[in-house]
Amino acid sequence: MTREEFAEKVLDSEAVLYRISRSMLRNEADCEDAVQTAILRAYEKLSTLKNEEYFRTWLVRILINVCNKRLNERKRIVDIDEYQAQTTASVPSDEVGTEVRMALEGLPVKIRQAMVLFYIEDFSIEEIRRTLGIPAGTVKSRLSKGRQLMREKLS
Repeated sequence: MTREEFAEKVLDSEAVLYRISRSMLRNEADCEDAVQTAILRAYEKLSTLKNEEYFRTWLVRILINVCNKRLNERKRIVDIDEYQAQTTASVPSDEVGTEVRMALEGLPVKIRQAMVLFYIEDFSIEEIRRTLGIPAGTVKSRLSKGRQLMREKLS
């Protein structure tokens, strides 16, 4: 893959990357930083991409790893301003109603990842499986649990 092809594919994926990082990190500055870090790592490791067909999945996996690392680094250290920002932050899409966004925000991270990838980013079960590195059955169970939790929160 040439530099131009890489840049084009990254530009095509930029909005998806931002929404995924936003759903995980919630802080805009952290999201932007995570996306930039993921793009840089992807460029540095471009030679490890075995099949260009899976570029988007591969790039999203790198982003999720970066986001998880950031979450682990700041584990449970939250100041009051950040907490307030998190509780009022919007999740992925402006088209999603406020109640749905708040319910989605309240889901556990692993379930929220699967829900965002499937319902907002239109990833298939197979793409989510490859991206998260989990069995398809686990993806389906997380989506099922997510739907159940969403129903409970929204009823």
